Amino acid sequence: MVRKPEEILNELLRDRGIESAEDISEFLSDRPKKTYDPFLLLNMEAGVDLLLSEINKGTRICIYGDYDADGVTSICILSHIIGILTDDLTYYIPSRFEEGYGLNKNAVKKLHDDGVGLMITVDCGSVSYEEVEYAKELGMRVIVTDHHSIDSIKADTILINPKQKECTYPFKELAGCGVAFKMAQAIQQRAGLPKSVINDVLDLTAVGTVGDVVSLTDENRTIVKYGLNKVNAGARQSLKKLKEAISLKWITSENIAFGIAPHINAAGRMASARDAVELFMADNEMIMDKKVEDLVFYNSQRKKKQEEAYNKGIELLTGNEKFVVLHMENIHEGIGGIVAGKIKETTGRPTIIVTPSGEGYLKGTGRSIDKIDIYQVLKNHEELFERFGGHRSACGFLMKKDNLKALREKLDHEMDRLLEEDPNVFETESLWDMELMPEEISVELACELMKMEPVGQGNPRPVFVLRNIRPAQVRFMGSDSAHAKFNAESENGKRAECVLFQKAQEKRDLLCGGDLIDIIGTIELQKWNGRERVQFIVEEIKKCK
Repeated sequence: MVRKPEEILNELLRDRGIESAEDISEFLSDRPKKTYDPFLLLNMEAGVDLLLSEINKGTRICIYGDYDADGVTSICILSHIIGILTDDLTYYIPSRFEEGYGLNKNAVKKLHDDGVGLMITVDCGSVSYEEVEYAKELGMRVIVTDHHSIDSIKADTILINPKQKECTYPFKELAGCGVAFKMAQAIQQRAGLPKSVINDVLDLTAVGTVGDVVSLTDENRTIVKYGLNKVNAGARQSLKKLKEAISLKWITSENIAFGIAPHINAAGRMASARDAVELFMADNEMIMDKKVEDLVFYNSQRKKKQEEAYNKGIELLTGNEKFVVLHMENIHEGIGGIVAGKIKETTGRPTIIVTPSGEGYLKGTGRSIDKIDIYQVLKNHEELFERFGGHRSACGFLMKKDNLKALREKLDHEMDRLLEEDPNVFETESLWDMELMPEEISVELACELMKMEPVGQGNPRPVFVLRNIRPAQVRFMGSDSAHAKFNAESENGKRAECVLFQKAQEKRDLLCGGDLIDIIGTIELQKWNGRERVQFIVEEIKKCK
């Protein structure tokens, strides 16, 4: 029986745990209300009281952030709000190449010498115990705002992080910029600022939230929905100029993830993240144009260096690796993580790339596959590292060069253990949300599915499977015939228009062999000259079992 588009949507929502009429209404609403009192965050009241007290004293304040899209937007959010209350405000972003992630004592000393009396961290600092103690010894006050997991000694200061065990905040998955945004809300309320100042930074909060790949559910979904509306209204001229420079018209969460955020990140990878901060804080069009030009250039350089490094990395593989560890001397260290991710996708193996970092040291960055917690695997051997951090799917570290051989050996042993526990640890499954019939794929269904936006981490774009279909009217496209367009025809003669990108030659036998196949993919609505059409974008093709 053919289901109506709204029935398919409701079934998808139920499968994701969104079942009650109230929850469905909130999830689909253009004006969601799921947001919480910022003072429910542990230590928020103490943090805001200290900040306002120091402002009244005329203390010089520094916002200390990270060099990625989350850190950049966090700095801009708090700079906007605090800048309304004081002119004695600066910010600091450590160099990816010379200082690395998070607080470091040299930077703390530099800020103290510059007259900073209060340092507020964004997107970092939760476990920077020694650095915070050093700041306190110098006479500085410190407020830490962060969202990372806390698995070692906490900084002994005012710490605002929803992941603290003692914190009862209802939603734990805020990005760093989300925590900064909640602090901005608290400052606005306590200082009696107009509510419009909060609306002013919603666009940046949405960009940072999507860019940091946190769950787009609950309060994050509310933030991103309102923020996307503001982005698309063109309220921030600098963001509008960046959007136009990279040929984006209507911005979705996916446009941020694959367009805007990589350009922001490219500044920190290839040069300095200050260029991105200066873009979003600029009120001069000439400065905006120059900074947009810089970000576009950095991203093009990043892509070029990334491709070169990826090709070098592939050449170094033996094909027998269980855990890929590549020592690459001459690659730009700013793109190591992206390259590790690409090699991981190609090999289906967890991958670490190490590059030289000063005399006798190596900097490492890793990415992992679904079934392997790379953070835990490396934490089992953290005695090898000078500095180490990360999470389930990514990690970073600094180690002595002499420890590289031991690291490789220990990772091989770890993989032997994991394979013994689960012989299928390297196997990936093609997962889909729902089985459809070709006749259920329609413009109306595509429009219903658009109500699930914003999609991303925690709320992925729905993936469907069409079973027992026969490809008809197959047409190869592109100069090397890498793409294909065809109709998916069911036994009852119903059809759906399909497009396969990049893999057409790899799947040629399945497309042209005359056998029944299953296809897995997503539904896309296309608009052209006022007309709408729907296509099934194929991600995988399998022979029917």
